[in-house]
Amino acid sequence: MNIGVVGLGYWGPNLVRNFQARGDCQVWMTDADAARRQAATRRFPGVGVVDSVEELLGKVDAVALATPLSTHHALGRQVLEAGCHLLVEKPFTDSAAAAEELIQLARLKGLTLMVDHTFLYTGAVRKLRELQDSGELGRLLYFDSVRINLGLFQHDTNVIWDLAPHDISICDHLTGLEPLAVQASGARHYYGQEDLAYLTVFYPDQLMAHFHVNWIAPVKVRRILVGGDRRMVVYDDMEPSEKIKVYDKGVELTRPEEIWQTLVSYRTGDMHAPRLDGREALAAMAEDFLRCIATGAEPLSGPAHALRVTRVLEAAERSLRDQGRRVEVAELS
Repeated sequence: MNIGVVGLGYWGPNLVRNFQARGDCQVWMTDADAARRQAATRRFPGVGVVDSVEELLGKVDAVALATPLSTHHALGRQVLEAGCHLLVEKPFTDSAAAAEELIQLARLKGLTLMVDHTFLYTGAVRKLRELQDSGELGRLLYFDSVRINLGLFQHDTNVIWDLAPHDISICDHLTGLEPLAVQASGARHYYGQEDLAYLTVFYPDQLMAHFHVNWIAPVKVRRILVGGDRRMVVYDDMEPSEKIKVYDKGVELTRPEEIWQTLVSYRTGDMHAPRLDGREALAAMAEDFLRCIATGAEPLSGPAHALRVTRVLEAAERSLRDQGRRVEVAELS
């Protein structure tokens, strides 16, 4: 497989490293910045480097885009029209309409399209999904995440589009539900983009998800709480071990004939930390991309998943611009 990586800034070199490490890929790379191309050549001997996307497309069967969000739609279309399979760094595109256009083009040409929602391939998120699928968590009641740190400021987008896709993707993967509506609020402290924001996403069956994202926090926090009516889970990605802790805690109701006599009791049981697969998530993602190209299978973070995440992000953006109005996801259709 000849695979090209476009963009050699923060994330692109990680993609190059993982595809090169497989041994079954010839990797090519490019960046608009000549200094980045030269640095990457020194870092990755044996990887081909070219000066432009057009030159790259003449050499490869698939392309991974690690470029700014504003370029994803145009570059993605260029890649697909050239007949190459496409992997796009998150977030997919800056609108649901742009996402749908790329999905339809990939389907028309019979090409694999995937978005790099890397966290879906971590041992922790795979364990979360396993707990949910087994019924151990019971009916999901809420999903609450905090993803904060000091920096890195993005110049072409706000903190929602930068940080929230990770946790929205995890929530979508865990619940498998279509989002109904989104409310968002945020603030701009240093320049024209929101550096702090809160999102609430409403799902069927009274499930609510809350996302706190922040570029101006004094500490780095990556924590998710998942509440089920049987078990509850804390996922702390900053923990060196025991990233997942499962709590046998919850609420139980006793309902006599008279409704006002309903009694609430609290169940407090044991906590256990399950063993997790320690394989690098990006390596698993690269393997899934190549497997799907070879077999025609649907990637774990394939078009349908990526489109739902994009719709939540676009609805959040509309809510921000309209003073926190609740935006129905159906409005984006």
